Amino acid sequence: MDLDAVRTFVAVTDAGQFQQAAADLSITQQGVSKRIAALEKDLGVRLFTRTARGARLTIDGQAFLPHARDLLKAEERAAASVRPGRRALRVDVINRRIAPAGMLRDFHRAHPETELDVVTLFDADAAIAAVRSGTIDATFRAVTRPARQLPDGIEAVRVLDEPIQLLTGPAHGFAEARAVTPAELAGHRIWMPGNATGTEWAAYYDELAAAFGLTIEATGPNFGTEALLDVIADSSALATFVGEQTRLVWPADYGLRRIAVHDPTPVYPHSLIWRSDNPHPALTALRHHLGSFRPDHDATGTWTPTWLGTQADRLSPSTDVVGRG
Repeated sequence: MDLDAVRTFVAVTDAGQFQQAAADLSITQQGVSKRIAALEKDLGVRLFTRTARGARLTIDGQAFLPHARDLLKAEERAAASVRPGRRALRVDVINRRIAPAGMLRDFHRAHPETELDVVTLFDADAAIAAVRSGTIDATFRAVTRPARQLPDGIEAVRVLDEPIQLLTGPAHGFAEARAVTPAELAGHRIWMPGNATGTEWAAYYDELAAAFGLTIEATGPNFGTEALLDVIADSSALATFVGEQTRLVWPADYGLRRIAVHDPTPVYPHSLIWRSDNPHPALTALRHHLGSFRPDHDATGTWTPTWLGTQADRLSPSTDVVGRG
């Protein structure tokens, strides 16, 4: 349906005259007549009866009027949804339990006027492709490739180094430990069924395992976080790794323990990835918000994978344009 014709129909109805509607729409009276005639032909009914006093709605015109107004309201909502500064900022976080989701919640608390659309894509390639196509505005990922290998126009900067913790059940040998070292974990079974080959998190944990002689198993089907916690709670041999800021909830009788890993502390490097030509004002606000974050651990005592040497420094609160990381 021609929305210009619908808009003209509403204008004639409100004005009561074709001539006044033409003036309101800044078109000729002949143009108004042509639009109304085309709309009537499309609908197969007469919408107006012309009188000496102007234009009067027919019974069909009266029936069509509320729907015509709804069509114009829908048009405005559709346009507003993609208008710069009006549409929601779409951000990918992989999983709503992990640290970047918490960072987004903090951002929204600081900027409650900003509408967020949080999505969860699986792997980094899909997320970067979505950023490049404009399907999403930004994604939080560990970037395992050099900056020069990122697509043109894609920016990536580290925003959080998150310490990794050991999660055990109450019968595990490390259950009562306040902290363990990576070297002490050698020979113990770390079970991570979600460690899917080809993902950025698998690349991280593969290098962590190689660096400290760890055994990280990804055997068995991945039934999700709840099923993993069930197994860990009942096992004296299996443990798993979780991010320090990963939000987990389990029944009280599970007795699960979150144990710090120190000397050195493995940290997972979360980066923000976006298109350099994205004009969304909330994206700029998000980058400034993330630049204000400061870690509460000593970076000199941390372990990061070798590919992190290709990444740039953190976002700065005063940074307006950040180069590729």
